[in-house]
Amino acid sequence: MKINYIIGSLGLMLLSFSVSAQVVSKDSINMLKDQKQVLEVSKRLNDRKLELAKLENQVQEKTDEIAKTAEQAQKSADENKKAAEKLGSDAQDRKLSKRASRSASAAERDAKRARRAVDNLDRLKRNIESLKGKISDDEAKLASLQGTAKN
Repeated sequence: MKINYIIGSLGLMLLSFSVSAQVVSKDSINMLKDQKQVLEVSKRLNDRKLELAKLENQVQEKTDEIAKTAEQAQKSADENKKAAEKLGSDAQDRKLSKRASRSASAAERDAKRARRAVDNLDRLKRNIESLKGKISDDEAKLASLQGTAKN
């Protein structure tokens, strides 16, 4: 009987100790949630800044590509013009006709590449502007979260 009494007393003490150890104030829970949100926003902000730097580094590459494709398109157009002039002087020549057709196809293909290069640069610039907007939104959110966390 004494053993049951001692075991019961120990069990009751353990239960009361564990219940009192688990009491956490709502303020500390809210503070931890705010800190977690600040960390999430900070991580997202850093990721976006890294992505922005990567995109901004691509601008020069895309600009160089535009110049290169525009130059190639101009060369192809000039060659097409020459081939068409030669064909104009002798319209019945199959060899000249085939050459003119090929140069016209090349000029068309190169012009399409040049247009795509311009479109790619425009898309890149739109992505950069969008990312800058998201970064400024995240910075404002982070500032407001840090302001409420201090109060």
